[in-house]
Amino acid sequence: MSSTPTLVNAYCTRRNPPPLEFPHQLLSHRNHHDPKLATHLQEFIGFVCQGGQREMTETLYHVIQHLERVQNQYSLEIYPEHFDKLGNWARAANAVLLMQDFNVCDPTGKLLVSHTDGSYDDDAEVPYTEEALQRKERITTELGELALHPYEGLPPVIAESEVDLRPADEVARRALALMAVAVRAESLASDEPLPVSEIRQRLPQAFGSFTPVEKAFMEAESPDQQSVINHAWRYECLYVLQWALGHFDELQFPNTICDVTQVAGDILNRDRAAMIAEAKLRPTTEILDQADRYFRLHWIARQPSLKGEPTPAGLDIGVISERRHALNWLIRHQNADWDDVNCST
Repeated sequence: MSSTPTLVNAYCTRRNPPPLEFPHQLLSHRNHHDPKLATHLQEFIGFVCQGGQREMTETLYHVIQHLERVQNQYSLEIYPEHFDKLGNWARAANAVLLMQDFNVCDPTGKLLVSHTDGSYDDDAEVPYTEEALQRKERITTELGELALHPYEGLPPVIAESEVDLRPADEVARRALALMAVAVRAESLASDEPLPVSEIRQRLPQAFGSFTPVEKAFMEAESPDQQSVINHAWRYECLYVLQWALGHFDELQFPNTICDVTQVAGDILNRDRAAMIAEAKLRPTTEILDQADRYFRLHWIARQPSLKGEPTPAGLDIGVISERRHALNWLIRHQNADWDDVNCST
């Protein structure tokens, strides 16, 4: 046996990784419930990217995507003769490894990011679950049948074993908050502003669920035009949350805005207290399907939009962006709060 153990940090995307059934000395473990993990991951991403100075390669992009999804971090010491067993565990845990020399490696020990120059082994692979890879392949095929072709190098979204969906009652409260801000924005845009007191009377549950940005919007006597526009778009986010709660059977193709009258009517015609108390989410796999689909649709629509060209199939990038915002919040993408949700591609 080697006389000196090696320090390894494992970054796992699975919520419940398998036990570490190999010889090792565990130094620490923290999961996504520990707020210090989120801070550490942001710092680690900055380290891997050299503060944004390192050239973005496809491998580096996938490493960053992995780190943004980490649910568990293990710090341990292990003797080199047990690296094979560590690798088997890392594959099952869907983990990348930070080695003692500060290089980031895949479960087999192949180099993903050199800490000195960012180089990598051509055959190194960022791990993804089989479920996530199959979902990506299926969604890509479905889009291809519509003559929509996303970039093949885009990663899959997370799998059921990696996701921690927002609680159903939280989703229902978020939907009511979105309804309130969207209604006010719509009334301001039409020069027929509704008194906030009237909105509060109709949607009292919403007022305890506003984010800081929404609260500022609702309290402002005369919100600026961009804020009004931004909050009027929230009908699209609301529509997604209603779908997730089972209020609507499907999401319409994003080449036009949702039916605002139908979306608003669904909320206004419900017992809002019961809507929260009895809230249930549709199956997780259906939500992840849409998250993957809208991730790829966003990329497809963004490329021509950046060039000022028409989007294929009439895709509306504004609609896609808003719906993806709601989906990313639902699946806790980057564990971000509503105001901080990232919808980059």
